Amino acid sequence: MLNVEAVRDDFPVLEQEVFGRPLVYLDSAATMQMPKPVLDAVVRHYTHDNANVHRGIHALSERSTRALEDARERARAFINAESADEVVFTSGTTGSLNMLADMWAQTMRPGTAIVVTMMEHHANFVPWQQACARKGCAFCAAPLDANGDIDLAAFEELLEGHDVSLVSVAHVSNVLGTVNPVRAIAALAHAHGAAVVVDAAQSVRHERVDVRAIDCDFLAFSGHKMGAPTGIGVLYGKRAMLERLRPVRFGGEMVEDVRVGKTTFEELPLRFEAGTPNYVGAIGLAAAIDYLEQMGRDNVRAYEHELLAYAEQRLGEIDGLQVLGNPQHRAGCLSFTVEGAHPFDIATLADKLGIALRSGNQCAQPLLYEAYDVQSITRMSPAFYNTMGEIDRAVDVLEYVLKLLHR
Repeated sequence: MLNVEAVRDDFPVLEQEVFGRPLVYLDSAATMQMPKPVLDAVVRHYTHDNANVHRGIHALSERSTRALEDARERARAFINAESADEVVFTSGTTGSLNMLADMWAQTMRPGTAIVVTMMEHHANFVPWQQACARKGCAFCAAPLDANGDIDLAAFEELLEGHDVSLVSVAHVSNVLGTVNPVRAIAALAHAHGAAVVVDAAQSVRHERVDVRAIDCDFLAFSGHKMGAPTGIGVLYGKRAMLERLRPVRFGGEMVEDVRVGKTTFEELPLRFEAGTPNYVGAIGLAAAIDYLEQMGRDNVRAYEHELLAYAEQRLGEIDGLQVLGNPQHRAGCLSFTVEGAHPFDIATLADKLGIALRSGNQCAQPLLYEAYDVQSITRMSPAFYNTMGEIDRAVDVLEYVLKLLHR
């Protein structure tokens, strides 16, 4: 079990007051706070080992390079990839998916299709939509059922009705918190000859992400969702799939030989890492992985699920508040609307009372506009450093705020 009070000592940012009130940070789906061991690892590198990687033969460059490649191995183990060569460092989930969409577009034939779902974040929707528009391909979004789960029957109909080259799906929705059955989805897609991409941005902290168990072809996630610095992420790809793709970003380190008439590229994964990588971000990512492993990923997962279930129960006690969706399995976040109260007003007033929530469309306009017919929502996303008492305080503040707004 987690000792939450001891855990909170690793997050000094949580001990501050905002507007004279103790901070209750419930926006970890947007960015998780960084624990001191991760910050210490970043500072230690900058103060002792910092130098550009893969290029120098001096001691600092060799230490930096070794730390970067050690981080790649930590990321490999974290998602259970077969080889560290299957781990490409990127700027984050958005960077991973955009690069992958550009590379995949080179393989697309007119008349084929790509399938996503209605719950996708824009980063896992728009790049595929735009690739299809450029290549003359169909772009399809699988609908959801009344509970906010993917309608698997409708999803399979799309696979049967189109020549689908690729399916891309979120592991966990950043609005509903729906945990999708990605292993079953991958099996269905593969049975119809389609490659499978998993957006794991919202699942890497809440769920065990095992790329071999899922049997996905590609997977993307961001470091800042799990306590690492911003600007670092991972694109995983099965070796055979990555070998099929040509790079779309060019520059130093990713080339093997450059001549006027021809350029050849480095082996995996360097061919997809043009220029100086965010090696310090990767070192921070490794430290964040170590931190989560030391606490016990199953302990983190269990406690966060308890927090979210408690939050859903308490929010359900507020008159007029409607939580979006009732999925079979929810993780990480939940979103709600309140009759007669705008989400921006709710979040703004809650902030003045020390409660950090998020409001807006959460970069998921197809889900909100078309599936739920709402323009914006308020989202609550606790993490393992939150307490049940903070959930209670947030609910008390929401009740007070709603009384003000309804006067």
